Amino acid sequence: MTRTATDDARLRPVPAGATPLVVRAGQAVYGARRLGDLVSRRPAGVTGHQWSSAVREEFDHVVCAAGTGVPLFVVTVGPVAAAGSARQRAERTCAAVCAAVGLPVLRIGSPTLRAAGHGRRIVTYVIDARAYTAGATPDDPDDARVDYRDIVGRLPDGRTGPVNDLGALSRAAAVEAYVSRRLSDPIVRGLHVRWHGGVAEGWSWVEVRPGRCLVERVTVHGTRLNCGVDPGRLAEDLAAMAVGDWLAGVGYDDVTLLDRDELRRQIRALRDRRDELSTPFAFDHLCVD
Repeated sequence: MTRTATDDARLRPVPAGATPLVVRAGQAVYGARRLGDLVSRRPAGVTGHQWSSAVREEFDHVVCAAGTGVPLFVVTVGPVAAAGSARQRAERTCAAVCAAVGLPVLRIGSPTLRAAGHGRRIVTYVIDARAYTAGATPDDPDDARVDYRDIVGRLPDGRTGPVNDLGALSRAAAVEAYVSRRLSDPIVRGLHVRWHGGVAEGWSWVEVRPGRCLVERVTVHGTRLNCGVDPGRLAEDLAAMAVGDWLAGVGYDDVTLLDRDELRRQIRALRDRRDELSTPFAFDHLCVD
């Protein structure tokens, strides 16, 4: 039998001489790589046109087994592709190839977060969360288990709270901004939902001026990947992280802000899509005037 391009497709290890950005929990994190650098052959069921398009797609970070260099999962961070766009079609083709070769993909969608400034922190967080979850004792009673996100310790500002809240620094920054009269409210609020199809969405906002809010939205799509934490809570925490970027000096003006009543209307619209959610909507209290 003649060997074809679709036979025996497999993941290609990152070259032994490559220097990782960080090694953590037996895993090595590398910078940007194209899909073509990670897959040695076109997998069965993928057309030549799909293959030629997919291999050009680039991931921001590649997480590999430290001992072998074999990719374990990949991560992208950045804006969500517009519906029906060429970018979205390319991402879907890339996702099909990754599914065919068993390469999990974590895609973080955000208008503010970027791999250059946030990627390493997000990747190491997911590695640590996955390692913590993998080490949990399955026969522990439910009331004795503490999720990775809920581990309590000393926060950077000296308070006690969840040390694995990616939005903790933003929440502290909001209090400081309120004290210095740059915000009208010191609380970073948020919500999260999980849609059918595997996408989680998190919102976070802070009231900058009376009735005017700075709002961030983040999506988390972990295809074939257990993030070690609830993806909805991860999305909400990442949205809070993005709010912190604005508070740290990215800057905002009145056009950037959303009217509080409009934000409430959008939350109600989200609530009214309950049938599209894979988990119950838990934020009815935010819909009340």
